[in-house]
Amino acid sequence: MPEKILLSWSGGKDSAMALYELQKTLPYQIAALLTTVTDGFDRISMHGVRVALLEQQAAALGLPLQKVYIPPGATNAVYEARLGMALATYQQEGVRAIAFGDLFLADIRRYREQYLAGLGMAGVFPIWGRDTAQLARTLLALGFRAVTVCVDPRVLDVSFVGQIIDEHFLRQLPPSVDPCGENGEFHSFVFDGPLFRRPVPFVTGAVVLRDSFYFCDLLPVV
Repeated sequence: MPEKILLSWSGGKDSAMALYELQKTLPYQIAALLTTVTDGFDRISMHGVRVALLEQQAAALGLPLQKVYIPPGATNAVYEARLGMALATYQQEGVRAIAFGDLFLADIRRYREQYLAGLGMAGVFPIWGRDTAQLARTLLALGFRAVTVCVDPRVLDVSFVGQIIDEHFLRQLPPSVDPCGENGEFHSFVFDGPLFRRPVPFVTGAVVLRDSFYFCDLLPVV
């Protein structure tokens, strides 16, 4: 029987590729998608996507969703405490590992592994070390569809936020920007693809500058 595993889920393309690898090539069963949500805003932390769309996304994937609520501006200690409370429940069910969509940031991987080791858990990194230009094009070739929801204006023009990620988008990225945005240049929301039972409908809303990032609000279609 496949080992049960949690997947750290941002709702974006790297998470989707990690999920694809876990479900198609690795012997794991996804116990739940684990997403950090900012309390009071009801949005995915860092990405700014509304919880309503996150819930529709998980339902379209046919997977359970575990939201971990943290306060705005939460310290790392608060984040770890809230996450630890959520993980304790799954540990009681025999879950001993969490998968992440990290690609090459060694310090972040080291932090995750050290934190999980303190809880008696392990990290799994199904797309670690993949060439990011190739991975971005593999995402498109597989049929995943994603939209940018957040960009760093220090490296990308505001026009890049709210764009569908396609070949044109990738060609327009400056050479200094990682094709998967692994350095935080941009974040995304995946709304369709080979793992989805149905697309997640949305319309793009206002673009706002908040906390030194441009965010494009995605509005659920009722």
